[in-house]
Amino acid sequence: MFFATNMIKVLEGGWLPLTLAAILAVIMGTWVRGAGILSRYTRKNEAELDWLVRKLEAKPPHRVAGTAVFFTADLDFAPTSLMHNLKHNRVLHERNVILSIRTEDTPRVARHERVTVDRANDTFIKVVARYGFMETPSIPKILEVLKRKDLNIDIGSTSFFLSRRSLRVTPKSEMPRWQEHLFIRLARSAQDATTYFKIPTDRVVEVGTQVAV
Repeated sequence: MFFATNMIKVLEGGWLPLTLAAILAVIMGTWVRGAGILSRYTRKNEAELDWLVRKLEAKPPHRVAGTAVFFTADLDFAPTSLMHNLKHNRVLHERNVILSIRTEDTPRVARHERVTVDRANDTFIKVVARYGFMETPSIPKILEVLKRKDLNIDIGSTSFFLSRRSLRVTPKSEMPRWQEHLFIRLARSAQDATTYFKIPTDRVVEVGTQVAV
């Protein structure tokens, strides 16, 4: 009864909020679906971090002085930027921090729970930084917390490796062509990671890859 009564208002202006809601639903659905496809593709091309550590210990590459920070969503797998750095440059820093910044289902995260450190070995250090959905991550502040945890990282002499993915259209996509183009446009309009995480621009190394979605 309530639904039938309100259906009368659709032609008198109710179509506008319904149309806006449908557009937003399509945009959000496209982003979720495309991100899932992209995540599966990335996972196929990643190696387990423990396996990579064993391979590097058996056949160590050329080592360079300094600290490198690699961003990842899953600490169990080696970041794409790390794999490409090893593949193309064939070098490994003396100290490598694998950093995962996670957004929790709470507005804010207590300071004493924000950062955890796992010293896997002398070469690789796993760091997890947790933020609430109302907070904005900040690399300088994360490094300040790490200093209090006996992990001193000088931001002025550290290289931050970011993976930049250039999305390409493919006829084998799981999405319709229109949805594929929409997802690529949404991905290109996303905020730059350097600005979002407040990383000094002169310390960022971007490793680009082309991905067909």
